[in-house]
Amino acid sequence: MKSKSPTLYSTVRMKLLQRYLLFLLTGLVLFSCVMEKEPEEDVEFKRPGIDIDLPEILKKGKLTVLFENSSTSYFNYRGKQMGFEYELLKQFASEIGVELEVNIVHNLDSLIEMLNRGEGDMIACNYTVTKERSKVISFTEPILQTHQVLIQRKPEDWKSMKEKEWREQLINDPTELAGKDVHVWKNSSYYQRLMHLQEEIGATINIEGVSGHVSGEELIEMVSAGLIDYTIAEQNVAAVNQRFYDNLSIDLDLSFKQNIAFGLRKKSFLLKSKFDEWLVEFKKKPHFRYIKRKYFEMGHITHNYMKDHPTLDGTRISPYDKYFKEAAEKYGWDWRLIASVAYQESKFNPNALSFGGAYGMMQFMPNTGPTYGVYPDSPPKQQIMGGAKKLHADEEFWKAVPDSIQRKKFAMASYNAGRGHILDAQRLAKKHGLNHLVWDGNVEKMILNLSKREYYQDEVVRNGMLKGTTTYNYIRHTFARYEEWKQIYE
Repeated sequence: MKSKSPTLYSTVRMKLLQRYLLFLLTGLVLFSCVMEKEPEEDVEFKRPGIDIDLPEILKKGKLTVLFENSSTSYFNYRGKQMGFEYELLKQFASEIGVELEVNIVHNLDSLIEMLNRGEGDMIACNYTVTKERSKVISFTEPILQTHQVLIQRKPEDWKSMKEKEWREQLINDPTELAGKDVHVWKNSSYYQRLMHLQEEIGATINIEGVSGHVSGEELIEMVSAGLIDYTIAEQNVAAVNQRFYDNLSIDLDLSFKQNIAFGLRKKSFLLKSKFDEWLVEFKKKPHFRYIKRKYFEMGHITHNYMKDHPTLDGTRISPYDKYFKEAAEKYGWDWRLIASVAYQESKFNPNALSFGGAYGMMQFMPNTGPTYGVYPDSPPKQQIMGGAKKLHADEEFWKAVPDSIQRKKFAMASYNAGRGHILDAQRLAKKHGLNHLVWDGNVEKMILNLSKREYYQDEVVRNGMLKGTTTYNYIRHTFARYEEWKQIYE
């Protein structure tokens, strides 16, 4: 048999080579087409909001900030927007000539994602500067420094014990956390601290990481209520919340001082530069010291509502009984109940000045007092008459409530917290099958729930979070005192 011709072999080999080259060329063309699409994907990944910096903020006329609804970040008090971080950023927005837009974050796990999507220009939620967070976002100059503390519950009968006795029943050293269950936000610096603390003490801590849907303040409330045993918070946040829950101990330090700052996108170079420059100067001013002192050192919105009663001499409740009686005759409220409200608000101090700027014996807010003829320098009689007029107006607002006592409790709750929060609690009560026209055992339950994220983020809630224990106790203490005074004074 003759072998194949070299010419034929060469021809076949050449055709195979051509096919291979054609296949290779086609693959290269397809690959280049894919590569050409990458810029489009990159544009899609960046999204329009990513490159927003100071010039764009000035052009749109507003600075949008991602706030946590909390006692230190942002909240609504008697119709007034408040919060340490809110007030700082309000000052900065005014400095650069734009409006401050509040965007409440419902899930803290999405903070950085929301920032980088352009849904906000800054993060404000008492945010600790950490190495991990600094990899994906920038931080401003620190607004303050604080450290982490353990939140734990005092013994049930602590009030009847000597301080030394109940302190001995608490955890007084980090090593005692071995084997204990501690609930913290999983994506927080607290979680990281507990992981490191395990290594330091050479023992396991049962770290219960919770999602960003549960706020740190909710965990603090859960410790107070006995639902969990321990959590961790920054000392400044813990101190504010301890004013609401006096059965908590916050004295055990778990970390060195850490910086608290606002978060920024990596590309917000000009915004960071402008803010840092402004903050360095603002922190030197008395106004900054006042804002800081107001939220972290001065009396809080709880007004230290104690169950104690004033010393009664059997003849009068206060030096202002005559004015309470005149107000009662004019506005149809029992004079002893008006007096009880005044005591709860200020302990009859006509010169009282408290958290949020509330002033006088009846604690009017600056934007409300003039409506009822009450100013910071008004005499006691004018203050009392104005307070009674406000209580009467609030009662008229709740005229759909059939029972007169329940109607007065709604009015007093509105006086204390603002009508908006009470309307929120009423809508929640109706949604959860409670009687929305009865305060006791119904709407008051939802007032307590307004501090829980699953409730204050409900679609029927329009005024955000409220530390409901304050209003709950306000009504109970004021009415208990009133009932006692009814037995003593005609």
